[in-house]
Amino acid sequence: MAKSAVIVGAGSGISASVARRLAERGYRVCLAARNPGKLAGLAEEIGGSAHACDAVDPTSVAALFEALPADAPLGFVLYNASARQRAAFADLDPDQVRNALMVSAYGGFLVAHQAVRLMLPHAAGAVFFTGASASVKGYAHSAPFAMGKFALRGLAQSMARELHPKGLHIAHFVIDGGVRNPDRPERVEPADRPDSMLDPDAIAETYMAVLDQNRSAWSWEVEVRPWVESF
Repeated sequence: MAKSAVIVGAGSGISASVARRLAERGYRVCLAARNPGKLAGLAEEIGGSAHACDAVDPTSVAALFEALPADAPLGFVLYNASARQRAAFADLDPDQVRNALMVSAYGGFLVAHQAVRLMLPHAAGAVFFTGASASVKGYAHSAPFAMGKFALRGLAQSMARELHPKGLHIAHFVIDGGVRNPDRPERVEPADRPDSMLDPDAIAETYMAVLDQNRSAWSWEVEVRPWVESF
């Protein structure tokens, strides 16, 4: 039987690569973002669907999961959304900080909460979270992003400890480095430094490798970095 997959915070980078890998495996992929128009091309390419979803609105998130096909049980969810505000700490805008926390952390909770409620009766399924360097180390001028990503990592760890014994695979991925994106020129490495940025297709392969893990040796967290990244 075909399974459904949901990617929240879908776009042209990591999430697009993951969507393609899932479609190749026979998943019926539902792509979700605030602006679903930007997902139309990818949805057509993989035979999936595009949905409008505000990840910080409980009603919007619930509607997304209610729209899943009834004949394809939910098997995989990826929370890929985040928000940041770069500024010196004294100059931070409290409203923008609140938004960063809501998108990076609270949205992850809302999406995972809906997913788990559908997966638990079957004792099967996977919920993955895209983290960042900021999940484990805070940087100057990036406090809101670190706050949100630290919280998301804590969510994933708590979920894993509770839900792994119940058959649900929870995993958090620390993406430690810049991610290549041909649609954004500033996100393509210079010719004299090949592979100095993370390849989203390679990241997707890592996600799939974790998805394929036997439950006797599940990972709850994996860190990936380009070979030139300093520790």
